[in-house]
Amino acid sequence: MQSEILQPVVALLIWSLVIWSWMYATRIPAVVAMKMVLDPNVPKGEQMATLPPNVRWKADNYNHLMEAPTMFYAVALTLAVAGAGHGVAVAMAWVYVGLRIIHSLVQVTSNHIPTRFAVFVLSTLAQAVLVALAVRAVF
Repeated sequence: MQSEILQPVVALLIWSLVIWSWMYATRIPAVVAMKMVLDPNVPKGEQMATLPPNVRWKADNYNHLMEAPTMFYAVALTLAVAGAGHGVAVAMAWVYVGLRIIHSLVQVTSNHIPTRFAVFVLSTLAQAVLVALAVRAVF
């Protein structure tokens, strides 16, 4: 079975790996420059809190990409399996992925919270449309 909605799913997976790479490309040099001694007895959050904000933002965004999109993956796969992963569903999936990428770029560069929040709300609305389409497809 092939479904168009799987393309935005894979695109968001690729984007998550881009952010993962960006996170370590900035975090490792910062840890080295600060001569941090990574102590397993100190909570990770405390150690990483000493890194510059623009370094921490990448890790924060990577964590966000592991949290919020889980619902997107579930609904997109539900639509694919239900044979409803086309048309409006695909368009909304691409909207969601585009907004998540914009959210990432805002967070990892300026971290302007009002802008980031607005983009997050819009992506959640796109996801809500996907959930409504899944409800219609499976009930």
